[in-house]
This record gives sequence, structure tokens and C-alpha cells, in this order.
Amino acid sequence: MGLILRILIYLYLYAGMQCVHQISWLPCQFIDEHVFVNSEGHTVTELLHRKAMLQFGQKEDTPINPNAITFLVIGSKLEMRRYLEGVEADQLKCEIRRYSTAGIHVRWPVKGTKEYNRWFTCTLKHIKGLFTVTSFLRHPSDQPPSGRPDYHSWSPISDTEMLITTVTMGMKTQTPSVKAKLGSQQKFHCQFAIDHKGPNVTVEWHWQNRGERTRLFSHASRSGQTKGTGVGLRSLADGDASYTLQYSKMSSEGTYICSVSVLPLFASLDISMHIEEPPRVSLNVAPILSLQEGEEQKVTCEAESYYPLDVEIVWYQQDPTVSGQRVGSPLPKVLQNVLLSSHKHNSDKTYSLSAFFYLEASLGISGRQFTCSVSHKSLRVPIKKSFILNVEEPTSWFFYLSVGLIIVLLLVILVVMLPNLNSEKAILRTN
Repeated sequence: MGLILRILIYLYLYAGMQCVHQISWLPCQFIDEHVFVNSEGHTVTELLHRKAMLQFGQKEDTPINPNAITFLVIGSKLEMRRYLEGVEADQLKCEIRRYSTAGIHVRWPVKGTKEYNRWFTCTLKHIKGLFTVTSFLRHPSDQPPSGRPDYHSWSPISDTEMLITTVTMGMKTQTPSVKAKLGSQQKFHCQFAIDHKGPNVTVEWHWQNRGERTRLFSHASRSGQTKGTGVGLRSLADGDASYTLQYSKMSSEGTYICSVSVLPLFASLDISMHIEEPPRVSLNVAPILSLQEGEEQKVTCEAESYYPLDVEIVWYQQDPTVSGQRVGSPLPKVLQNVLLSSHKHNSDKTYSLSAFFYLEASLGISGRQFTCSVSHKSLRVPIKKSFILNVEEPTSWFFYLSVGLIIVLLLVILVVMLPNLNSEKAILRTN
């Protein structure tokens, strides 16, 4: 019994610690709209950036910042902060906007005496791009819709007003930006939740790039009709609408849009996908290049099959004995006589580039290490390829002359002595 009590105490303390670290408020920017008709008869929308607070609590709570608009989020079946576990408030960027239902009135299936609602969207983005969360905030209202788009007559909000809201629908992606290699499989994360059971929900995925838009997948819960592939229907029933791209191609680049619709609400999250193919780097010389003094060699560093276009190739030389030292060692010397080829456009739409120079061997640079460093946005650190130059002193003309004279002398000796040797052999035979 004592063990069970201790476990319960530990669980209670742990839950308390979790609550202590839970975000209770966030500074936000409320992007308000002022819509009017200009002198030319055109409808113009002016965006107004206003100070706001996103505060979590109970109806009776007072504003943390009484000098800002407060959106007080009270408890509901959806908890926005469950999407923010392990994140500090200063790691988030908060933006709240009005949401127009375009004059459409659909009663939201929740208990309450007020028939109508004012809607807002709250978008939370991690400052390092780790995720994006979009939630709908419902503020009950007695004011019926006018039957025309509500942005023509937004209800005014004062600079110190508090609006009590609940979260009705939420979406999250943990892959707001994806970098993919050619041929790789990618999963675009999209998660959603709605505050009531059995909603008439439609989930869709679209791909968009340079004005072209294609529907990849759609599913309507009421009819059960599904078009396209890439999303698991079992996981979709649990709110996981993640899309799997089986094979990444150059033509796969673009924006992938996950959208969820429950009338009168429509939410979408954009996921940008970029192809990044790292270069293959090679040299046209061996790791140890042996040349005679005065000999010239064209040395080429080739960066092949990279994408996107921008790449940087730098040649430098240094003493290999100090290349691994950091303190007090001389800096590598960048070569200035390097030439670049034109970019080669490969059949798979990747690029290739070479950087070369003409190396004239001299004893003064023998033993030096020459390094080609290639930088590209697909690489965390540059790729480096090196070789060491070994310069041999050329053999002098005197050496060749001496060797030639010796050979000639030996031939003369053989010619002179050969008849004598034959005579001696003949005498020996007669005896």
C-alpha cells in the first residue's frame, strides 16, 4: 500500500511540474482589417497591426496585460497547448487574425445560449521553423450575420478589450519546410483535431508551383469518397492527415497544402519542399602528385550533379604538417590563378562545375598540400579533396653525357678485345 501511495505522489508531483512549465500566456500581434471602398469604387483592405495577448485560463481571470487586446482561451475539448509541449514562450511567434465565414451561418455543435459566433485564427510558429500550429478561436455572439461577407462590417474591438474564446479546431505540421534528395521518400506531416465527434470533415492535399495547382488527395467523411493516394485512411480517422511522397523528383518541388474543412471553417497549412542534391567532388590527380622541377600539370576539381545552382569552389595550399593545428598555425593560402568552367546542365536537371589551375612544379613548393573545398547549401560543411605535391630534381645533361661516354667506352673495349679473345681460343684448339 505504501508503494502505491508513493507512486501516486510521484505522479501528482510530476503532473504539477508539467503544469508549472505549461505556457500560460503569449504576446501576440493581432492583424486587424479595415475594409473600405476607395474613391474609384474598389474595395480596399488595410491591415492594422495591434498589440494583443493570448491568455489561457478561466472566465473569471483578469487580463495579464490590461493595455492590450486579450484573447482569453478557456477550457474546451481541444487544448491548444498540447501542440506546444517542450517549447518555451520565447520560441514562438504568435499571430491572430479575424476569420470571415463569407456570410455563411452554420451553428457550431456546442452547448450555449448564444446562437452566433465571431471567429478568429491563431497561428503559432516556432522561430526555428520546427512546426506551425493554426487554431480557430470561437467567440460567442448575439449578433446574427448580415447575409453578406462579414468583413464589410467587422465588429469593432477596443485596444483593451478581452474576448473569451474556445478552441474549436486545430492543425499542426512538424514539417513546414522540407529539403529532399532526388529519389528520396518524404512524409509531409499534417495533424488536425475538432472539438466534437462525427463532424462532416473534408481533407485535401494540393501541390502548387509557379501558378500550377494539382489535387493530390481528397477524402470526405460523410460520403466516404476518397480520391488520390498518399494518406492512410486509418490514420486519417485519428486526425493524422500526413501525406507520403514516394519518390522525389525535380518536378516535385513546390508547395504542398494540407487543408481541412468543417463548415463554416476552412484551414490550411503550407509545406514548402525543395530539392537539395549534394555535389560529388573529385580530382583528376592522385593523392600524391610527383612532378619534375619545371614540369606543368593541369589540376582540376570537379563538382558534379548538385542542385540548386549556386556552388563555391576554392583552391588553397598549405603545409600538411600544420593543417590539423588551430593555434598559431599559418592560414591556408588561397590560389588566385584558378579558372572556372561554365555550368554544365545535366540530363537530370542537376548541375556540374569544375575549377582548375596550371601547376608549375618547383622545389620550393615540394611537400605542399593542395586542397579543393566545395561549399553548397545542401552541405553542412564543405567537401574537401587534397593532394600532396612531390617535386623531383631533374637529372642534369652532364649525367647523361657521362653515362653515354661510359657506354661508348665499354663498346670500344669489347670491339678491341673480341678479336684477341677469338685468336686465343683458336691457338688453344690447335695445341
